[in-house]
Amino acid sequence: MTVYRDVMPAIVRILAADSIDNSTKQSWQKLIDSGTRTGGFRALLSARDQFDYDCCLYALLHRELTGPEWDVLVGKFSTHKGNRIGAISRTVYRINSPAPALFRYKATTVWFIPKMKGLKVGVDPKGRQVKRSTQVEVLPDEFYDINTWDTDARPESTRSRWRLGIHKSLEAMQEAAVIHVTEILEREKLIDDVA
Repeated sequence: MTVYRDVMPAIVRILAADSIDNSTKQSWQKLIDSGTRTGGFRALLSARDQFDYDCCLYALLHRELTGPEWDVLVGKFSTHKGNRIGAISRTVYRINSPAPALFRYKATTVWFIPKMKGLKVGVDPKGRQVKRSTQVEVLPDEFYDINTWDTDARPESTRSRWRLGIHKSLEAMQEAAVIHVTEILEREKLIDDVA
């Protein structure tokens, strides 16, 4: 009985379960579910049953993943702004780096919320920059400027080394979390075994 086709779409669906309004289908669901559903258990499920599976797996992953694994996935893939901000904040303090606190904070945050090329941004009523059509989370342009991350103006090579180290650490955390989720999905027989 497979419910999910692949791990990454499953993670996105599961982490979006806490912010989905069941009255209308979310645009990201249309993209993920655009493939044909010819066979498999998921093809037999109603939208409500699929949502219920997502919610159950959300609880299972929250219980079985470690705090750092859960936070890196929520910070990277959740659509719930409050949960995402909390996860990013907790992750900043888990990063082991010689960089000062401000640098670690900004380097970690831009890894979770990368600058999107060609994104047309506007300003919402609270003065935050948002993509006009879908309100994608973006940071102010100056936040992405590495020169603002270190008040002591250390050499560029030092700042680049720190940023690379922080981003590699975050990528390793994400990879470990995805591997753990894959193991859980396979154990519960909720994912296709297609390799």
